[in-house]
Amino acid sequence: MKTMEQWDRYRKYLCVVDGLGLTLDVSRMTFDDGVLERMTAPLARAFDAMEALERGAVANPDESRMVGHYWLRAPNLAPDRGISEAIVEAQRKVRQFAKSVHSGKVKPQRADRFQHVLVVGIGGSALGPQFVSDALNRLRDPLEMHFFDNTDPDGMERVLGELNDSLARTLTVVISKSGGTKETRNGMLIAERAYRGMGLDFGPHAVAVTGEGSELDRRARGESWLERFAMWDWVGGRTSELSAVGLLPAALQGIDIEAMLAGARDMDVATSSREVRKNPAALLALMWHIAGGGKGSKDMVVLPYKDRLLLFSRYLQQLVMESLGKEKDLAGNIVHQGIAVYGNKGSTDQHAYVQQLRDGVHNFFVTFIQVLQDQEGVPLEVEKDITAGDYLLGFLLGTREALFQNARESITITVPNVRERTIGALIALYERAVGFYASLVNVNAYHQPGVEAGKTAATSVISVQRAVLAALEADPAAARTASEIALAMDAEDQVETVYKVLEHLAANQRAQRTSGATPTASQYSLKGRP
Repeated sequence: MKTMEQWDRYRKYLCVVDGLGLTLDVSRMTFDDGVLERMTAPLARAFDAMEALERGAVANPDESRMVGHYWLRAPNLAPDRGISEAIVEAQRKVRQFAKSVHSGKVKPQRADRFQHVLVVGIGGSALGPQFVSDALNRLRDPLEMHFFDNTDPDGMERVLGELNDSLARTLTVVISKSGGTKETRNGMLIAERAYRGMGLDFGPHAVAVTGEGSELDRRARGESWLERFAMWDWVGGRTSELSAVGLLPAALQGIDIEAMLAGARDMDVATSSREVRKNPAALLALMWHIAGGGKGSKDMVVLPYKDRLLLFSRYLQQLVMESLGKEKDLAGNIVHQGIAVYGNKGSTDQHAYVQQLRDGVHNFFVTFIQVLQDQEGVPLEVEKDITAGDYLLGFLLGTREALFQNARESITITVPNVRERTIGALIALYERAVGFYASLVNVNAYHQPGVEAGKTAATSVISVQRAVLAALEADPAAARTASEIALAMDAEDQVETVYKVLEHLAANQRAQRTSGATPTASQYSLKGRP
């Protein structure tokens, strides 16, 4: 395409969000001028579905639940006065608690004030707070953030090692809607043990973000934790960043949560327009649909050219892939929908996988994210009249052009800065785009049966381990193969699982391998109870 033709196409399809300083350029995607007309009916259905969702329709039929994350930044739009009041009260409670912590009114058991926050969560209860913390933390932040975001004991020990004696000045925020999520429960128990190891009670250092009446809620109340904050069944984990899940850690860091909410609210207004060219979320969803033929046949590569947005692609992985990766559509047909998301940051990726993006298999489209403001304050020149930020822009535009010359598609989102209002707007933009795309491909964006299947499978492995330990304990002196133990358990169809459990126990000095080097010949005996 000639330069002037591309410039004309850029101006024709540039979506500008007035008031937020955000633009969306889709001119380097492959589509013709008639696509908006051809997609009029599907887009109209998507707009209708979104409006019904916001009015309180049961948008998650599998669980008979409303979907209300849009109400979090505009409580007056909630369909029920009780919901509106609950949101307002939760936000007031977050602001007041953070203020009390900062002032020292709420303080640790044996110190004058808190200086650190340990967030214990998994999935949406960690990814959103991590992304926002990394994007918006400044040296002025009153509290330093740490995360338990996995059930890896070594990872948790590393975090506790970083805290060391500072644990006495650390506030732990445990986030779990049901209170029964095993990864979060495990992190909470390990954190509790660390406090007690220092002669400290856990309750005076802990708060819960959970559903009312949940297992975690009952524990926090019974042990007199510092505070409890609400989670509601109409907010999914991956869309919970603007609830107490994300607002509490942000407020504790001194981040302006009002500005985050305002940015999201303004984006919600912009993405409510039925004029597709002026609606960045609808335009994004349409481009995803076109790029993958409505089947998710191309991956989404997210390349933010800003260090502070490094975790944005990880955040989007869950939001997009958990929402859209579905086996069945709403009619029960097998469709295997989804869009794979990966990415890192520019210009790091100039030296990583851009080579393949330009010359390798063409199974992707790129989303470039440009931030206009290089940094706070006056930038340092690295050459006469040239700054490091000038080079960053050069790498972005150069990479985009190199891909375009080889017929590789890209979208470019430009934002003015990385501040609270911008982050809130980006969160809202992608939440709405995911909702629109789900309607276009007719899937339920608000459930996660695959995740639940994984949890069930993990629980079954724990049951096998209990049975293995019982079999070893019944005759601790005997050395038996995995096959023999499985046979004794009446679980011949789970020999491999039994072997992997034994391998794990032996590596952690909880069972002893007595002879052999192969799965069929390895023999094990009990080496003390765990």
